Amino acid sequence: MDYNQFKHCGLNVALGILSGKWKAIILYHLFHQESMRFTELWRIIPKVTKKVLLEHLKQMEHQGLLIRSEVNTFPPEVYYKLSDKGKALAPALSALEVWANEYAREEVDLLKSK
Repeated sequence: MDYNQFKHCGLNVALGILSGKWKAIILYHLFHQESMRFTELWRIIPKVTKKVLLEHLKQMEHQGLLIRSEVNTFPPEVYYKLSDKGKALAPALSALEVWANEYAREEVDLLKSK
């Protein structure tokens, strides 16, 4: 497979959609909660800035992974939840975690020790 073929390959597309420092942890938290407010996500991911979190959430919404809903209160409450497309990622991400625990154990342990 040459680069032009890989560029349009489903694996490359999937990795592009999931790329970004915070997307995996956003998905992780939304897999375990039906919906979360922006501020809840921001507090639970302490090293992300509000600007970067908002950019990732917008990208994921645009890609169809998340559904954003707003409650007209003062101040407005914004909630995010996984779409069916986002929920369908659960088995793939779970398989990646199993793979990492088995075949990338040294890297996993190194991250745990930090």
